[in-house]
Parts: sequence; C-alpha cells; structure tokens
Amino acid sequence: MLTVHHLNNSRSQRVLWLLEELGLPYEIIRYERQPDMRAPKELRAIHPLGKSPVITDNGNTVAESGAIVEYLIETYGNGRLIPPPKTPERLRYSYWLHYAEGSAMPLLLLKLLFNIMPKRAPALLRPLVRKVSNQALTTLVNPQLKQHMAFWESELQTSDWFAGNDFTAADIQMSFPLQAAAARGGLEQGHPRAMDWLARIEARPAYKIALEKGGPYEVGR
Repeated sequence: MLTVHHLNNSRSQRVLWLLEELGLPYEIIRYERQPDMRAPKELRAIHPLGKSPVITDNGNTVAESGAIVEYLIETYGNGRLIPPPKTPERLRYSYWLHYAEGSAMPLLLLKLLFNIMPKRAPALLRPLVRKVSNQALTTLVNPQLKQHMAFWESELQTSDWFAGNDFTAADIQMSFPLQAAAARGGLEQGHPRAMDWLARIEARPAYKIALEKGGPYEVGR
C-alpha cells in the first residue's frame, strides 16, 4: 500500500490532502519533530536526507513535494487535478507546481529564520544579531516577499485558481507558501483575492479530512 511518512506540522500535510482529493487508500507512518523542530533521525532510514515529505509505493521511494505530486498525478490521477497537455493552463500548472518550493518558500524560510535568530542568540550577542536580522528583513526579504504576494494577487484576479478556472494539484502545492505568508508575512494586508483563495481551499472536504488524519497543523491559520 502507498505509505506517507508524515512529519507533524510539515509540508507532508499537502500530500495527505492530495491523496484525499484523489480518493486513494494510503497508510500513514507518523514522525514527531524534535525540540529543535528538526525531523527525527528515523526518517533517514526511509530517505538519506531524512526529510519530509516522502512516500513509498510499489518499491519506489519518492521525496520532494513537487516530485511526489507529479508521481501521484501521473500514476493515479487518470487526468484528474491537472489541465490537459499542450494548453496554456498546463503551462501555468507546471510553473506554479515548481514555483512553490523553488521561489516562494526560500523567501518565507528566510523570514522565519531572521525572525527567530535574535531569540535564540546568546544574550550578549542578541542586540547585534537583532540588528543584522532586521537589516536583512528590511532590505532583502520583506521587499521581495511583498513583490511575490502582489504577484499572487494579480494572478488570482485573472482566474479562480492558480492554473486557471479549475482546481488542480498546483493549488495544493501553493497552499503551504500562502498559508505561511498569512501566518507571518502579512498576506492579509491588501491581498483579498489571495485570502479568498485560502478560505476556499480550507473549506474543501478533502482538505478537512486530511487535517483530521494528519494532526495539528500550525502553519495554517
């Protein structure tokens, strides 16, 4: 049976959601984050990098969110949750599927790291670390993140979903960056279409079922 090696409060929540949208049977093996928020070493027995998400299926081990989405859609989708080939919507689908982790998440991860670095620095170094972090946020991270959020908003003004007027797996992939931006990036300020998109994905029955199966998910609002 297809197995999801599920780390709590992580990107693997998207995999559970996709599986629920496809109506596929699957097994969940759960892993809990360590106190430092890293994945436990047991995940290295599944994949050498010890990261989540990762799935195993019919002798295949697949890691990386985008690769997992592509594998599941190609293997079990039967044309569902993906636009027809050689269409503008298919091109948009491919773009957003890879943009989510390639362009959006690095910025959001930098924002998270620069926000927590002063809190974790030794007391004597904390003022200096705070100054450097604030400078990096002000001059580098926040302006770029603002540009990306405006990009999402403009794209969602042209269609209901990221790849067009139909919900696709690209929307599932984009859920993590938009939820992270809503939690710590100020998405709620001046981005009504993006916030409406979030409300619509979080209202989907498959999304709710995946949350029940996956457990607490603090990245979402």
